[in-house]
Parts: sequence; structure tokens; C-alpha cells
Amino acid sequence: MSESQATSRLRERVGEETWCRLLSRLEAVNSDIRTRGIRKAAKGHDLVTGYSYDEFYDWDLYFENLYLSHFGVSRYCRNNLESFLDQQLPCGFVSRSLTLPRMRQHFKPFLAQIALLGCRQTGCYDWLLPRYYQRLAKSIDFWFWYQDFDKNGLAVWDSADHSGMDNQDRRAGENYSMTVEGVDLNCYLVREYQAMSALATGLGLAADAATFEAKATALSETINEVMWDEADGFYYDRYERKGEPVRVKSVAGFIPLWAGIVPPDRAERLVKDHLLNEEEFWICYPVATWSKSEPDYVQVLEDRNICNWLGTTWIPTNYMVFHGLRKQGFGDIAEDLAYKTFELVINEADTREYYDGESGVGQGLNPFWGWSALGYLMPMEFENEYDPTEIEEETILPLAAQETGLRFPQ
Repeated sequence: MSESQATSRLRERVGEETWCRLLSRLEAVNSDIRTRGIRKAAKGHDLVTGYSYDEFYDWDLYFENLYLSHFGVSRYCRNNLESFLDQQLPCGFVSRSLTLPRMRQHFKPFLAQIALLGCRQTGCYDWLLPRYYQRLAKSIDFWFWYQDFDKNGLAVWDSADHSGMDNQDRRAGENYSMTVEGVDLNCYLVREYQAMSALATGLGLAADAATFEAKATALSETINEVMWDEADGFYYDRYERKGEPVRVKSVAGFIPLWAGIVPPDRAERLVKDHLLNEEEFWICYPVATWSKSEPDYVQVLEDRNICNWLGTTWIPTNYMVFHGLRKQGFGDIAEDLAYKTFELVINEADTREYYDGESGVGQGLNPFWGWSALGYLMPMEFENEYDPTEIEEETILPLAAQETGLRFPQ
């Protein structure tokens, strides 16, 4: 196995001891996924989860499959996706959890992106027709039919719990409130429209592809018009019923970078004034999920059973911000974030659900073999100029397998 010059740079930079620790950690994660994370579903399909308690979640599935794509494993994009879509209601609703459905919380906008990730690896799109392609489109429609009450083209979260950033109630609402247009939510929807356009292209449906692309453009314009605050230089969520911004700074404000919709002058302010601000998001191990300037910023909660998004560092949000920085021309900062995230995960004895962004101590579930594993691969993606989340990327590479010689256990 001959590693690339890019990975040779990575290996030299981290040192041989750390490189060997990385290989060992990847082997352990892959073993945990294979022996503990793959479960049999009712239809007999193997399904994957990063959790030991037999539940399957929405955006977790996307990040879990991004990691698996590094080892040439694509089948769970289809297997898990079909299991969720087979439970879709006639209105388009798909619960964001599979074993114990949450019937007020629609699957976060990642379904089409999961399908595209799988299709790009196999080159096969036909399995989507006719059933699943229509269901994917209907899942996006649900947001605007049922969760856009003022019909301004921006959808609302049910709550902070629905957003996945569990205890960010002050910015995304308490359970069952359905009052806040999430900047993160609507950026995910931009990417869903773009993914649907790519899927339609793969299926030879040119008219559909153009329609979905036009919807992505229109939604991007609405986000920039409504959710950008010129005075603060930040993207805020919006109280739909009040028609005013939710003036709380969270990591959600950087998701427009990942969607690739931020004009250059705004991106400069967003990154320089806020992301790199040590009194806001650029803590010892960035990116804080909640600005340090917020009064309830905290790294460790008294109740350790609550997933804390009030300042801790989570790998999936780091991963999105990292690729957003690369996408919008902030390569040096993306590099710094990639290596800081790698340092965070490699220095702990085990892969953890999330991390104390000031001390680096792992928090949450242990053992855990889910989305945090992407932290091990961010420097490799940076050095190889590779982004498996890029909608326009025609080929999804088994990059980690190619560069390390490791294989996913059968």
C-alpha cells in the first residue's frame, strides 16, 4: 500500500506514535461498528447505529455513513434509508427515530443527502424509482406544507430536541412549541434540494433537477435576506410568530458556510468576528456549540444524563464548519480546526459522544462508535483536499482504506 504525498504530510506532522494510535483507533471503531453497531431489522436488513441502546436517528445516520464511506461501505445508506421511508405517513412525515418513533419530530433534512451518498458510491440510482424518489421529495415538502406557518419559505423546528442540539431551548424552542425558524434547518433544506437535483440528474430527470436547483437557490436567497443580521454580522434563528431574530449565538449560525450560501463579505465577518473570537466560539478545542458570551454557557452539567450543547464541542458540527470553511475559501482556518479536532479525539482513551471544549475531556456515551469517528479523518480529508459532503462530488472515495490499508471487517 502506497500512501499519497498528502497523507505522508499528515503522518509526518502528527508523528509516528500518533499515526500508529490513529490506526489502532480506527480498527477499534470499525470493530465496534461491525460487532456492536449492526442490528437486524424487521425486514431482515442489517442496519447500522452508533448507539448501544438499539435506536437509530436521523442526522446521525448521515454522519455514520460518511465515516463508513471511507472504508467503501455503502449498504447502510440504502438499508437504513428504506427502513425510515417505509414508515412514511401519507402527508410526508418521517419520524426522526426508528425504534421508538417521535411523531411530532420529522426526520431532519438529510434523507436525500444519505441517498446521494450511497448512490455516488455504487453508481446505481434506479433503486430509488418509483417509490423512494417520490418519498424523498415528499419528505422535503412536509417542511413547507406543515412547518412553515407564516408561509415565508422558512421552516420551523418543533423544538431544540428536534434540532438535535438537545438543550438549546433558548434558540430553538422548548418541546412542542414549533415557533423558531432554524438557520441550521433551512440550510440543511438547501442541501436537500441540491441533493434531490443531483439524484434527479442521476435518474435522467432533467426537468426535476432544474426545479430542485431553483428551489435551492430561492431558499438560499430567503435565508440571506431574513436570517442575516447586518449589525451583528451573524446568522440568527427567527421567531416566526414575532417576526424577529432570536438573538442567541450558537454554532447553528455557521451552518450557512457549509451550505455554501454566504457572500464573501459576510463570510469574512462571520468567521473573523465570531468563529475566531476566543470570547465566543474559538475556545481551547473549538468550535463551541454555544457562544461563551451567552449567560448559560457551560461545559459540564450537573445532570450527566443530559446531552449538553451549551458550549461543548461536538464532532458533527465541527465537521460541517470545517468543510464550510474550505468551501468558502478559509483554508488555513479549516486546517487549524481539522487538527485541533483530531487532537481532541485522539488524546482521549476512547471515542466519546462529545467533548469538554476547554479541557478536552470526553463526555456522554462511552462506549460510542458513532459520528465522533469523523474527527479522526478530518486532517486526512484536509490534506487530500477531499470532501464527501460536497453535492457536486461525482465520486465518493474509500479514502481512509486507501491511505491506511485498513479494511472494514466482514
